[in-house]
Amino acid sequence: MDEVAARAAVLAVRGSGDARLRRVGVSRAGSPLWLLSLGRGARQVLVVAGPHANEPVGGATVLRLAERVLADPRLTVGADATWNLLLCLDPDGLRRNEGWLTGPYTLGRYFRHFFRPGFLEQPEWLPDGAARAALPETRALLRLQDELRPFLQCSLHGVDVGGAFVELTRDLPGLSRRVAHTAARLGIPRELGPFDTLHWPRLGPAVYRIPPPRPGDLAAAITEAAVESTWYHPHRYGTVTAVVEAPMWGVAAAEDDSRPADRDAVLRAVSGALRHDAQLLERILTRVRPHLAATAEAARLLAPVGDHLLVCPALADAWDPATADPRRPLPPLSTAHLTALRIAGRRIAVRTAGLLHQLVAGSGRDPAGALPELDGLIDAWCAGYQDECGARWIPVARQAEYQARIVLAAFELAGRAPAEPARARSGESDWGSHPAVPMHRE
Repeated sequence: MDEVAARAAVLAVRGSGDARLRRVGVSRAGSPLWLLSLGRGARQVLVVAGPHANEPVGGATVLRLAERVLADPRLTVGADATWNLLLCLDPDGLRRNEGWLTGPYTLGRYFRHFFRPGFLEQPEWLPDGAARAALPETRALLRLQDELRPFLQCSLHGVDVGGAFVELTRDLPGLSRRVAHTAARLGIPRELGPFDTLHWPRLGPAVYRIPPPRPGDLAAAITEAAVESTWYHPHRYGTVTAVVEAPMWGVAAAEDDSRPADRDAVLRAVSGALRHDAQLLERILTRVRPHLAATAEAARLLAPVGDHLLVCPALADAWDPATADPRRPLPPLSTAHLTALRIAGRRIAVRTAGLLHQLVAGSGRDPAGALPELDGLIDAWCAGYQDECGARWIPVARQAEYQARIVLAAFELAGRAPAEPARARSGESDWGSHPAVPMHRE
């Protein structure tokens, strides 16, 4: 986080007046929220990095975008545009993931150091509406949206295991072709059936339309994201929001659009595994909870644990052919959809195990004997991702390049860029074949 801000400051000094860095707010812990603005045009673009604490690639992406925007006047003067790059929306949460950010990049290391706050503490959501936004990060973003009234907002997200896809508040015709081309060039699988878009309109392969906000309970809000959010808040200004998802560990089967041989058998297995894993984790939580001190740190970790365990029964019932709600049947499912459901069910379990591991390890004692069991579960579930799903690490440079290209494509397709930016060299066949280095230096 500090290095991203420092590099942005260098760009601001080097930008000869076309680049400005300003503080637009502070986090709950007092960390500054920095905005790097490039160009002097009337039409505003807003790019938000780091909206989720465990999805750090956006920091690398905004720096990459800044370099390109400063080097190509077609993106500013030629388009009468100003680019506004929010370096990180949740710096406090990102710092809590620093245990894995420096590598080596293994699934076990990632999940043992995973942190993402509970749903009500994630700054893009507006569970009580914009007027009652509680988090200072959320209020800062809302002020920025109301000030800029951007024609395009891009929110940079990361998928820990799966594939690349984009979610839009309204259609940008042609974006699915750009996603397909960019993903193929960079060797990144697309996700053709993300589990949280099962009931959303598909605008094209790996591109989905976010439904307008609607009332719902907390479980539905966590799993479907069809609630009031900063994605839809600037809709009143004509803004189109693009949520750009890039995978950290890619799974080839996430883009297998073939018809599965036995859909219901897979659904029964996935929902059964989710129920089993949730019950197992509930029992571990029951064992360790009496031994946890009532500290702010414990509460911070218990909030997402509670969210994860809350959604498990509803998800398992929705996916199981024997218990699915006939009023809301599942759509036709491809192999990609079933792969996404398998990944999602396991993701909830292994994230919960990782958070419980941190709770117990952080307490300095383990009278319930939970750590060996949690270590065994994390190792087994991560091995399943690799052995059964074929999950492979995608170098950060490729993740950032994918996001940057999709943001530039969205900018052009929104009707504000007159020409396609020059191609980068990251499609070369040997890109990212060198040994892994710490994320902030890739």
